[in-house]
Amino acid sequence: MGLKLIPLLFLIALTSCSTQEVKQVDTVKKIAPLDTNTLIIDQHTDAILGLTPPMVLIKDDKKLSIVKIMDGGICKDDLEGAKGEFILYADNTDVERLKREKGNAIFKTFESQIQELASNVLHTAIENTNLSVDPFSLGADEAQQTLANQFVVHFRKATLEAISQFQKDTTLSIEIFAFKPSLFFYQKGCNEARLEEDPAAPSH
Repeated sequence: MGLKLIPLLFLIALTSCSTQEVKQVDTVKKIAPLDTNTLIIDQHTDAILGLTPPMVLIKDDKKLSIVKIMDGGICKDDLEGAKGEFILYADNTDVERLKREKGNAIFKTFESQIQELASNVLHTAIENTNLSVDPFSLGADEAQQTLANQFVVHFRKATLEAISQFQKDTTLSIEIFAFKPSLFFYQKGCNEARLEEDPAAPSH
């Protein structure tokens, strides 16, 4: 079956998420109270952001701030899929510089590029995550946690090269992380209606 991707998109100066014959859902999510701590990341950082994500990431001596939270979902086939929240960070200094140098119109181009990037990363991550039901799992919660652990690692790996290329092309520093507490995995039925209607896992 073809891969189905349902992104729910949000951004400040950029607006983003994913493509691949998607149906956009225009609902805006308010960001919950966030930790004020700073996380220093590099290519070896795994994608565990905790129960509330840090407001700031330090990457290559640049300060990246949360831009928005994106909701997205994808079906591998008619049975298996995933949905959750994906946190987008960007360097506000880069944003302001690019506005001065190229004007606001350039962000329409960036929007398309981020849409394609997010689509490809989500596709790769879900394809590399084994969503088969584990007969040895002690329960649904443990099964979901195991899948979330797999997925965030695959998502992180898939973002590294894609974001590196995006930054070379645009000179805009960004990061996208899968927010582990929000992830929910389908193993017995996945379709566009469920991805749009079912809430993501509660972030607690």
